[in-house]
Amino acid sequence: MIPIIHWKRYFAELVGTAALLCAVIGSGIMAEQLAGGNVAIALLANTLATVFALYVLIETLGPISGAHFNPVVSMVMAFRKDLARHHLIGYVIAQLIGAALGAWVAHAMFELEIFQWSAKVRTGPAQWFAEAVATGGLLFVILRSPEGKASSVVACYIGAAYWFTASTSFANPAAAFGRMFSNTFSGISPADVPAFMVSQIVGGFLGLLLHVLLKTEHKQNHPH
Repeated sequence: MIPIIHWKRYFAELVGTAALLCAVIGSGIMAEQLAGGNVAIALLANTLATVFALYVLIETLGPISGAHFNPVVSMVMAFRKDLARHHLIGYVIAQLIGAALGAWVAHAMFELEIFQWSAKVRTGPAQWFAEAVATGGLLFVILRSPEGKASSVVACYIGAAYWFTASTSFANPAAAFGRMFSNTFSGISPADVPAFMVSQIVGGFLGLLLHVLLKTEHKQNHPH
């Protein structure tokens, strides 16, 4: 039988990922409705909502599960043994279920068809490379964040990466999975999801490698 504290961790990951995807997709729907066809304004609104939601979710759920909301983050943490490896599958399943639920909740709030598939094409080497860069950067900043500042550092990074990457920085296999269920502003065609996921996993471990290469084992002594 799985201890209650483990279930709480998995549930926190499910709730957090659902809330994050609801924020991403819901704000995309609202932004598209209000922006009058101005895609830049819609993306800016989508970005701000995501940044604010991410900060709040990390602050509130971080003490319970670590606030991964992202299978690549969980994979890297398990690789580093910061997450017990037998918890990895539970985290990933919770994140994927949460991502789908978040999409459906967003649809329900905007009176859209609940169950749908995205027709939005997001593919090509440039976008795959962008996802590797985005996810590598995300893992790097997570691992380098000063204690107690991960929520603000990660939120700021994702806000920036929305704009400096060609893919608008999914940086998260669960996000790609959830967004394929939404034929809205934030969607991605199911056929394009596998390549995004592979790019994200590769990028995440490259971010870990960069962190290791720049890690200092001992503090340098400075003259007084």
